[in-house]
Amino acid sequence: MSRNVTTASGTGAAPPGGASPDTRPHTPPALDDAASLTVVPARHHARWAAAVAVTVLVAQFVHGLATNPVWEWGVFRDYVLSETIVQAVWVTLQLTAYATVLGFLLGTVLAFMRLSRSPLLRTVAWAYVWIFRSIPMIVQLVFWFNLSALYEELGVGVPFGPVFWSVDSNSLIGTIGAAIIGLTLHQAAYAAEIVRGGVVAVDHGQSEAAAALGIPRLRQIRRIVLPQAMRAILPTAGNEIIGLLKGTSVVYVMSIGELFYQVQVIYGRNGRVIPLLLVATAWYVVLTSLLSVAQYYVERHYARGADRTPPPTPLQRARRSVRTLRAAADRRDRPVVPPEEPPTRGRPPMSQVMVDVRGVHKSYGPLEVLRGVDLTVRAGEVTVIVGPSGSGKSTLLRTINHLEKVDRGWVSVDGELIGYRRHGGKLHELKEKDVLKQRTHIGFVFQDFNLFPHLTVLENLVEAPVSALRRSREEAERTARRLLDRVGLARPGRQLPAPALRRPAAARGHRPRARPRTEGAAVRRADLGTGPGTGRRGPRRGR
Repeated sequence: MSRNVTTASGTGAAPPGGASPDTRPHTPPALDDAASLTVVPARHHARWAAAVAVTVLVAQFVHGLATNPVWEWGVFRDYVLSETIVQAVWVTLQLTAYATVLGFLLGTVLAFMRLSRSPLLRTVAWAYVWIFRSIPMIVQLVFWFNLSALYEELGVGVPFGPVFWSVDSNSLIGTIGAAIIGLTLHQAAYAAEIVRGGVVAVDHGQSEAAAALGIPRLRQIRRIVLPQAMRAILPTAGNEIIGLLKGTSVVYVMSIGELFYQVQVIYGRNGRVIPLLLVATAWYVVLTSLLSVAQYYVERHYARGADRTPPPTPLQRARRSVRTLRAAADRRDRPVVPPEEPPTRGRPPMSQVMVDVRGVHKSYGPLEVLRGVDLTVRAGEVTVIVGPSGSGKSTLLRTINHLEKVDRGWVSVDGELIGYRRHGGKLHELKEKDVLKQRTHIGFVFQDFNLFPHLTVLENLVEAPVSALRRSREEAERTARRLLDRVGLARPGRQLPAPALRRPAAARGHRPRARPRTEGAAVRRADLGTGPGTGRRGPRRGR
């Protein structure tokens, strides 16, 4: 097969006619003059003026804190660590923790209900978010505090039928319980939108890549989607948690002894309003700072795969130094081991049909992308599908492992129908779990590679064999390292430059059984149709 190579001529040719050298101010100096030049940094006069103004304002504020007698720092010292205040801080932390955990758990369920294909689940989740975001928190708290006025007893039984067990509402839901319920339900409405926004922000190709590997649906969400969604979820979620910490002060209407309520009680007795408010302020600042530090480290954890070189923390710098010293010592003591020879496999007979596409039609609305496409690929062949952009090449490849459902026709791989089962004269679509099992034996390399950025290169190759093929992690890692060695990545790092991503993507597309591997249009033009086997232009007819 011929290879098309495109070359481009340079644009930096010298001017004709022996033109004189450029003498404009931007002309670079001669090499012998460069050493005598002094580098002068740019002056930012406006920036310096703003810094001076801010410094003056901060100094004035600090001076006022130190010299104004109204602050009464002696009273502040007496109360800031008093037993009453510390107990109130503990109540505040309990309310925040319960409402955060329960609110985000419920919010995550609501988020996936809104993303569900069920109209009923979407409507119920939307209505919940709409109602609880519309009602102020203080109104919800007062409502739950007076729940016994609406329902004197709560029971368990048959819906619209007899009650088997009941209990008094006041004895079941106390004051703290009513506060936790109110804060949780209020927080869940906002958490649902935060989680939904994070999930939507994840590239859809990541879900498709997980589905193509045969990873079960729940594990796709837990292992692939949510870890990447956390990068978009965490900043807003951190703000919500900090806002909830301060919002717990609203429960003072229920006479719960949290921080702000206790401060009010104390300054109501002694009249020291300013220093007691300063006590509450100091505790809120401390707790918010601790939450901000925790948020920073959690965000760094979930940013792996996206930020190539995040700035190291002091603890990371110390650990890196220790690892460097240990690695140097190991290299001195480790014997040199020759690389393992990659295993070889015999090729299957050429007469064996691996991929059989018959009469495939696929349309997107009025646009017909595939029209009666037939394609046969035998074992050992390398088939190249060539065509202009938008001609349906990627769509045809995606139908082979049922990432795209065909409108008519069928696809079989190694004699097995993909995505359907035949019953009489009809093809019945398989359930998703059965399609996932079929995909575990079909290699697929995406156009954009769709490697999971939050996982290392090795983990990208290990994930599917462990979760979909139920292999032990040790066996999966041995196989993955052997495949990486075959593509020249014997010791892969966490991050790779964009041109090198094709190698781990190709290794991840390997399957243990003799099934085909399909690749998208990500290969370079000079690579189309190269490799062992027979090159053939196809499909034979259709678009």
